[in-house]
Amino acid sequence: MTKIPIAIVDDKRLLRSTIAEQLQYSQQIEVLFTAENGIDFLKQMEETATQKQPLVVLMDIEMPEMDGLETVLIAKEIYPDVQFLMLTAFSEDDKIFEAVRVGASGYLLKDEKISKIISSIKELVEEGTVPMSPVVARKTLAMLKQSDKPTNTIVPITEQSYLSTREMEILNGIVNGLNYHQIAEKLFISPHTVRKHISNIYDKLHVSNKTAAIKIAMKKKWFQ
Repeated sequence: MTKIPIAIVDDKRLLRSTIAEQLQYSQQIEVLFTAENGIDFLKQMEETATQKQPLVVLMDIEMPEMDGLETVLIAKEIYPDVQFLMLTAFSEDDKIFEAVRVGASGYLLKDEKISKIISSIKELVEEGTVPMSPVVARKTLAMLKQSDKPTNTIVPITEQSYLSTREMEILNGIVNGLNYHQIAEKLFISPHTVRKHISNIYDKLHVSNKTAAIKIAMKKKWFQ
């Protein structure tokens, strides 16, 4: 039997260790690595770029430094074939739709039985289904029924359309390795204005640092 390679990302060490041990014991799942937050996960993915990488990632949402939503947004641009299954203690409406919006493939609560997590991973890989805890499914259905235009709630992110011409110019400068002062001189604006634009760019791309913004721009080939 071929084991499904996965990774687990959660800021609680005991929880991720427990889940990893239980999944390994099943003989159906191979846990390649665990990470304590999004930054740790992206670093480990980069380090294993030439080795076996996970097909599925169990991703917590609420984490320090880089949470699950931001991590999935960035990671889907770099690793489009990796499936992200959100595993969280939360079931708030906004978290459900935000998780789907950034590219998550399913949403399970942390109190699910390990057998349910295993079956969800297998269904996701083998059948392409969208695993979802019953309570989450009910919430999602209720929200769709309440919406006049439900399809407008879950839409692909088109980051470039959100950026102004000036913001694209500044992002291009960042991609080319220019610092705030160099960008300011090139565009004949103040460094303070550059910083303000960069803050807006980060907000619109749902990232928190220059590296993440550059990765998205390069992945989408916005600049040649």
